[in-house]
Amino acid sequence: MVTSATGGLSPETREQVLKELTDLRAQRAQNTPRLGEADKAGDSADQADALEAHEVAARLDRRIAELEALLEHGPSSHLLADGTVVTLRFSDGEEETFRVVTFPGEAADLLTSDSPLGLALVGRKAGDDIRYRTPRGEATATVVSLNAPH
Repeated sequence: MVTSATGGLSPETREQVLKELTDLRAQRAQNTPRLGEADKAGDSADQADALEAHEVAARLDRRIAELEALLEHGPSSHLLADGTVVTLRFSDGEEETFRVVTFPGEAADLLTSDSPLGLALVGRKAGDDIRYRTPRGEATATVVSLNAPH
């Protein structure tokens, strides 16, 4: 069971992680009866259903373990801290401010810590130029400011 009070996560991120964990555990509980039925597989179709049920269970178990580890230990130390605020100037001269999160959300100004841009910011400071990969190829930006949470 998870015992860490905050795990190094912002309250918003912790709430999102807990919600996903609750949803995944419910899905896993719903999938458990399917596993028992799948193990009694007879024909090819039954065997395919059995394989799918076990794959779904394994995927749910992996994600549950990831979220439990995140809650207990916090984000990896090789990532920017959850809640870091960074302002970047892109090659077209436009500046944009992002809030770094460990767990992706729906807001437009969020940057996940393990994204190519998030990883490019690790160990950087204001004035540093960074390079990172995008679906369209390599991109560059300059760090205007980078403020870790208190």
